[in-house]
Amino acid sequence: MESTKVPALTRAIEIMNFIALRGPTSAATLITELGIPKSTLYLLLAELKKHRFVTVDAQDNYCLWTKLVELAGHALSKIDLRDIARNRLTQLMEQTGLLCHLGIIDNANAYYILKIESSATISVRSHEGKSLSLSRSGIGKCLLAWQPSPLRETIIAGLDYSPRTPTSITTPERMVEEISKIRRQGWSYDRGEDYADVRCVAAPIFNGRNDLSAAISVVGTRLQINDDNRDLIASQTLACAKDISRLLGWRSPFDLKAS
Repeated sequence: MESTKVPALTRAIEIMNFIALRGPTSAATLITELGIPKSTLYLLLAELKKHRFVTVDAQDNYCLWTKLVELAGHALSKIDLRDIARNRLTQLMEQTGLLCHLGIIDNANAYYILKIESSATISVRSHEGKSLSLSRSGIGKCLLAWQPSPLRETIIAGLDYSPRTPTSITTPERMVEEISKIRRQGWSYDRGEDYADVRCVAAPIFNGRNDLSAAISVVGTRLQINDDNRDLIASQTLACAKDISRLLGWRSPFDLKAS
């Protein structure tokens, strides 16, 4: 353990972090894995239980408890997703030289809530508050892909599949295939499905509960995003989305292994 001026606090944090990663945990496991003396551990657990940071289940395992949810709720209520995403999304715009968006979904409706304009000579028109198609836009398809399965199926069944361009998705069956592909690769692509000359790469943002919070996108013309650079832009967009997700408390499996 690193030298600290408040060792009891450090150990309490270690206990809660361990339970968060492993789930319900016995006192014996905490003693073995964290190397905390038995008497000290039980004193810390008693204090954490008193203040509702942990509780004990039917198997005498320790679990995180309601005080953490209460504190998280207070913190999250003060968070403006746009403020959190703005700096990193601006970096993505500078990295790609292209227009970037942050979008959210509300039931079967999706919207841009932040636009980071680029200085590119060729630009694509959009605006904050613009409504997005869930079947024809990159960010819309991305937001749809990570909805809970029953809601996703309901939305897919009710979408308007009237084609806007030759590449528009025109059936629920084809949309199901597209969503499966998006979830496998981790990002979505609009190949001119809403506007023939516009291309878009989008990636999801998750919060600390691993729930979808939003999605980001990089948008350009067919000359700016094409088969030659699409995968590079996708990797840059994914990296940006993961950075914003981490700011919201999300942790990747690699983060968990390293901790």
